[in-house]
Amino acid sequence: MRFLLAVFISVPFFIDAQEADASDILFLKIQELERELAVLRNELESQSYLIEKLLNEGATQSEILNSSEDTFVAEENTFRFQGINESQSIEEVYEEAIADLNNKNFQAAKKSFTYLADNFNDDEKIPLSLFWLGEISLLESSLEESNNFFQTLVANYPNHWRTPLAHKKIGDIFMMSGETGAAKIKYQFVVQTFPDNTASSLALQLLENME
Repeated sequence: MRFLLAVFISVPFFIDAQEADASDILFLKIQELERELAVLRNELESQSYLIEKLLNEGATQSEILNSSEDTFVAEENTFRFQGINESQSIEEVYEEAIADLNNKNFQAAKKSFTYLADNFNDDEKIPLSLFWLGEISLLESSLEESNNFFQTLVANYPNHWRTPLAHKKIGDIFMMSGETGAAKIKYQFVVQTFPDNTASSLALQLLENME
């Protein structure tokens, strides 16, 4: 009997609690909508001010449309690059670039690797992107551009596993540019600094051929 009485007494409190929770949720939703409306109002006011300013300055209709379009693109990019360092996004772009590289679509690969290097932060994919950009530029006989990519890699990622080979590639660029002395110094640096790396064996063979 006491148990039933306790149940009957607790039921109204339970219902009141549920109603209170529902009211809290509704209140939070209303606050969220008010914030969103405030943001939209500010954007509309900014757009109106911009259009009015352009009209006052005697801008043409084409200029107004272009200005609005640029604003839209900027806003779109702001949302697009939120969470840009998510590993899945980096992985997807990198795999696409590697696929283009394997298919010898060098321009498409170069575009993707450049996009990665300019917009992402990743201690594995970015140095690899710089390395492949150096390689593609080397294939295109753009020695200065290739050297810049390899130099950026060795300067910013000295402990990456591709760094020894990037140093060796810099030596190759010196050799191609007719700077034999600089190439020799770079090859010797690779041999002394990375004795257990494959790049060291390649550099040593080139040094022997230079004797």
